[in-house]
Amino acid sequence: MIAGYATPEGTKQYQDRFELQCGEGHFQKAGPLHWSSVGIGTYLGNADDDTDDLVYQSIVNCVNAGINVIDSAINYRGERGERCVGRALEELIAQGAVHRNEVIVCSKGGFLPQSLGVEWFQERYASGEMEGIGMDDLVADCHCMHPLFLQDQLERSRQNLGLETIDVYYVHNPETQLGNVPQEVFWDRIEKAFAYLEQAVAEGKIRAYGLATWNALRLPPGQAKHLSLERAKKIARSVAESGADHFRYVQLPFNLMMREAVGRPTQPLNGKNTSAVVAARELELIPVVSGSIAQAKLEPLSEAQRHLFGDDPFNDLQRALQFTRSTPGIATALVGMKRISHIEENLAVCRHAPMDGAQFKAIFQSL
Repeated sequence: MIAGYATPEGTKQYQDRFELQCGEGHFQKAGPLHWSSVGIGTYLGNADDDTDDLVYQSIVNCVNAGINVIDSAINYRGERGERCVGRALEELIAQGAVHRNEVIVCSKGGFLPQSLGVEWFQERYASGEMEGIGMDDLVADCHCMHPLFLQDQLERSRQNLGLETIDVYYVHNPETQLGNVPQEVFWDRIEKAFAYLEQAVAEGKIRAYGLATWNALRLPPGQAKHLSLERAKKIARSVAESGADHFRYVQLPFNLMMREAVGRPTQPLNGKNTSAVVAARELELIPVVSGSIAQAKLEPLSEAQRHLFGDDPFNDLQRALQFTRSTPGIATALVGMKRISHIEENLAVCRHAPMDGAQFKAIFQSL
């Protein structure tokens, strides 16, 4: 197990080493750490050795070229995603290409990690050997937030990644349970999950935690899958023994087609509704964007929209990534990449400066 975790000094050291070969503004400080404007995701792909090799090599190539954010989850390709991250980090650190304190590693727990489903959960967690957890804690045959489940999943993730400490650990798509259990049950489960994650911080197994969502922060109040960040933050503060909680991050999709995180007032805050990104920042949460190019399923841009991007020699997918990583208030834009051509295209974007606020606004308003 590799010791250490991302630090302000380490991530600044990484920034200093790559700043000249990357565009101005590619790195920014979000919270105490320095983040590359693009992070690598490890979600998509077949659960086979060939895909493992591609994901592993992609991580190595990206970390060696100015990307210091890696995102995974225990259920990505049946734990293979995390293992690819672990394999790549082990090699990079052993070779001296990067230090552990320079790289921000994120993972998630909540979904069943294997395809074995309900029978696997029942045998492992609800057979009576683990007191306090039962089949009622499994929702939609795939999702659990019980502290005993999260504890077990976190230990598996640490082993898969080969890391003593994970920098950011998310509860994965908690809205999976919304609409399936009563609101009071849902929030009680969030409270218990947060209490466990505060304990995991104290034990040095994670540095901070968050909520990784898909629909929860894009939907307005009143929708079944809507989640209130204000309420979640209040819960985190209530369970933190010191009063200083470690609920620091939210992950949510944003791209040219899915613009709700910035453009829709979905979050009640101090009696008014505002966007998820603004609410997160007001609550001292750091937004991380997923789905940055909508898994390459974007509609073509018009010539007028392309013109707004300026003279940079980008194709439409590169323009999409440029747009997302330029979103005001976010730490990084996550994108999955395995093919060499895609890696090179994304790295080419990193060698240009992000758009300024006026250009971002003009493109946003054109959509």
